[in-house]
Amino acid sequence: MSSPARHDSQGSRAIPGERFIISHIRSRLPPAPASLIVAAGDDAAVAVPERGALQVLTTDALVEGVHFDRRFSSLADVGYKAIAVNVSDVAAMGGTSSLVLLSLMLPDGTSIQEIDVLLDGVLEMARIAKVTVAGGNITRSPGALIVDVTATGHVRPRRILRRDGGRPGDALFVTGSIGGASAGLEWLTEAFRCGFPLQPEDGGLATCVQRHRRPEPRLRIGAVLGRARVASACMDLSDGLADAVRQIAEASGTGARIDAAALPIDAAAHKWFSASGHDPVGAALSGGDDYELLFTLPRKTARRLRSAEAAARGVPLTHIGELTTEPELVVVRDGQSEPLPSGFTHF
Repeated sequence: MSSPARHDSQGSRAIPGERFIISHIRSRLPPAPASLIVAAGDDAAVAVPERGALQVLTTDALVEGVHFDRRFSSLADVGYKAIAVNVSDVAAMGGTSSLVLLSLMLPDGTSIQEIDVLLDGVLEMARIAKVTVAGGNITRSPGALIVDVTATGHVRPRRILRRDGGRPGDALFVTGSIGGASAGLEWLTEAFRCGFPLQPEDGGLATCVQRHRRPEPRLRIGAVLGRARVASACMDLSDGLADAVRQIAEASGTGARIDAAALPIDAAAHKWFSASGHDPVGAALSGGDDYELLFTLPRKTARRLRSAEAAARGVPLTHIGELTTEPELVVVRDGQSEPLPSGFTHF
């Protein structure tokens, strides 16, 4: 971990010193595996690569005010989610995550207690994902809290899942359910506006809120989709199912047809969208943060789907449509085709 922590000369409470923070974080990290030759605390980490495998590298940042709101999520939630979204990307490539680098850009006034709470979430998700925090960076932020994570993993040659591997006729499958995280965020926003407690009494809505705060990346399923050569293309649903369908179809040079009746929309989310005057199908397709996996299944590998179903351990794998020769991206509802809505956009 590196980079100086700077202090505010205008009298506001400064963040703790860089060396103190690094030493404190290191004291909380579990013992490094033997494959990590040089761990956190040096200029860089040094690791032994997985024999016979290719490296998978990804990075993603959570920016306060863009990806999270401290009114709605605890710092532990933010730390948890920062790891989850990165290991989800590795799983979408058919890989298995191994190491993460954690960079913290801390606003003035950040206390060591707040850093500890954020680290609680980081270490919880790292334990679930079986990844090691190998190092990172700490610096001062002039404004928002930013948690930036780089994840590395491995995948065997010819087991890589890309977005451009789909072909016309391939079936489209999605793991789990969709719309829950988006409904959870909408509920939190409305509850805050009305001055209600930010924890719903309804169990279904509580699950939606939890999915927004702490997504559950489909790590085992992604690895098996690649290892067993089940899927021809794959992508996670960070920006929504509609966005993922569009990106796989465009990368693969195909169109796509989605069956609205087949979509596995979370029941509580469906109820919330309807009660709020939204179209549940459109809202579930467009909403982000689900971190499910969308994958394509060629007819020739359909028998291998059982491997993925076993890895799913009860998580549904739902056939929602097909890739098509025609370039159009459509949703079929009650026998009528309509354009696929857009997903979440960053700009």
